[in-house]
Amino acid sequence: MHAIWTVLKKEVIENLRDRRTVFSALVFGPLFGPLILAFSLQFLIDRSAKEADEPLEIGVLHAERAPNLLAFLAARNVRAASLSLDDRAARAAVTERRHRLILSIPEDFGTRLRAGEPAPVLLYADDSDTYAGQRGARLRGLIAQYNQSIARLRLQARGVDPLLAVAIAVQDIDVSTARSRSVTVLGTLSYLIIFAMLIGGMYLAIDATAGERERGSLEPLLTMPVRREHLIYGKILATAAFMLVSLVLTVSACAVALRFVGLESFGMTARLDAATVVRIVLACAPLALAGAGLMTVVASFTRSYREAQTWLGFVLMLPTLPLVFLGLTSLKPTAALMAVPSLSQHFLITSLLRNDPVLPLHVVISAAASLALGIALAWVAGRLYRREAVLG
Repeated sequence: MHAIWTVLKKEVIENLRDRRTVFSALVFGPLFGPLILAFSLQFLIDRSAKEADEPLEIGVLHAERAPNLLAFLAARNVRAASLSLDDRAARAAVTERRHRLILSIPEDFGTRLRAGEPAPVLLYADDSDTYAGQRGARLRGLIAQYNQSIARLRLQARGVDPLLAVAIAVQDIDVSTARSRSVTVLGTLSYLIIFAMLIGGMYLAIDATAGERERGSLEPLLTMPVRREHLIYGKILATAAFMLVSLVLTVSACAVALRFVGLESFGMTARLDAATVVRIVLACAPLALAGAGLMTVVASFTRSYREAQTWLGFVLMLPTLPLVFLGLTSLKPTAALMAVPSLSQHFLITSLLRNDPVLPLHVVISAAASLALGIALAWVAGRLYRREAVLG
């Protein structure tokens, strides 16, 4: 243990001397990541609020054929500009984005409406345009409201109660809380935390293995009267220590940054108190040893710093693959799934954000599985560094 502790201190001190590495590992990811997340959320919130208040501008062909419909739309903040275009010109105007939405009123619109028949309207829009798609959905919703009001008036004119057309009325009862609703917009928070934690130790893992080999200092280090696996264990623990520091900084930065995001205007809250921050750190901490062991094993097969950096860039994606798969399914946390590292941490982070109860069994399984994987990878790394080929 004395040799392992000595190597750990040596790697930590040497890594702290490299200011560029420390900045990349402990500042760029842990601090800028949460800031970018908070800025993006606030931007989306401001944009949604602005779009809800700003008028919907559309072009209308033959507006004189549907004056009541246009009056209905105008009362709901829709600005209609009369246009004189044929079908081909209307398509071209939308394609070239001179007009995002064009509503065309057919010649028989009024006749069909008076006869009690369906009166179609034509809506020119480019579905590949996200901006137009959102506003098109808003316009379709308003036209649907107008359609319902006309349908009720028709029934009343014929002496029929409009409520007869409503056989079943669904009344929604929302049992969600402000914290649980915030998870819908914070789905990437667990990905950010895990990714930033791994980034925090990646550079040390590269420098302590491929970097030592490239500088020619690995051979003198391995000739010391210390078992080689003890040397690599110290390097792995140093890498895990930097990952833990990055983890603490990332979660703390997220807690501070989210305080300035106005989720309350949408009935959400994402305020992370000190207790929640500590629980998230404790839930993710066991994964640091597995990440450090995996990076060290992969870096042991590389011959240069650049090669190790390339391979570990791909390795960073491995712990996040379960999270990507989870986004395509609707898996719920079970004892079996809690044995999958990174996936179990995602479940725990989500439960803590939602303020849901966390089963102690799930916490134990998650920690045990992550630590077991980390110990196994450390043992593999120790065996690899007992080979003479590691010096080549």
